[in-house]
Amino acid sequence: MKKISLLAIMVLFVSVMACKKDKKENTETETTETTEMAEPAVVETKTEEVKKIKVALNPKSGSNVSGNAVFREENGTVQFTAIMSGLEPGNHAIHLHETADCSSDDGTSTGGHWNPTAQPHGKWGDEAGYHKGDIGNFYADENGNGTATLSTDEWCIGCGDPAKDIIGKAIIVHQGVDDFTSQPSGAAGARISCAGVIE
Repeated sequence: MKKISLLAIMVLFVSVMACKKDKKENTETETTETTEMAEPAVVETKTEEVKKIKVALNPKSGSNVSGNAVFREENGTVQFTAIMSGLEPGNHAIHLHETADCSSDDGTSTGGHWNPTAQPHGKWGDEAGYHKGDIGNFYADENGNGTATLSTDEWCIGCGDPAKDIIGKAIIVHQGVDDFTSQPSGAAGARISCAGVIE
């Protein structure tokens, strides 16, 4: 009788231990699986480098015209935006000139229009030809505020291509309107604001 009781107790003890071990293994397996599922997937993404230059436009030729211009290059395209104030209401020309030197009072230290491909002056995109600096005209409202924009793949920021690179050029705002035909500058009048594009 004692042998049977002792045997029964041993069987019961082994069964309980086996259950505990099985339960522990299941818990460890579940924990491991949860941990593995929680690990984030590694995703490689390639982003195109974005280049950006912001410059201040300063008054020239006795004007009060000032503002800021931004060049932003992404995916091979440069977006240009210039925001100005202190203008006479109406249309005005804006160009890139060949030298980033705004030291003269009248802005003539910037030289002529940037024209690395030796084309005639004209309207941007014209089949007859145009300078790489021929941005065009923009409108100033009754408060003297104006915005000029251009988007192009014919410019770059710091790429080193002399036919495309805007580094070392100047932005000039003119008093008058570009007529797109007069050579070599479109008869746009005095240079009333200037900014050097320096990286």
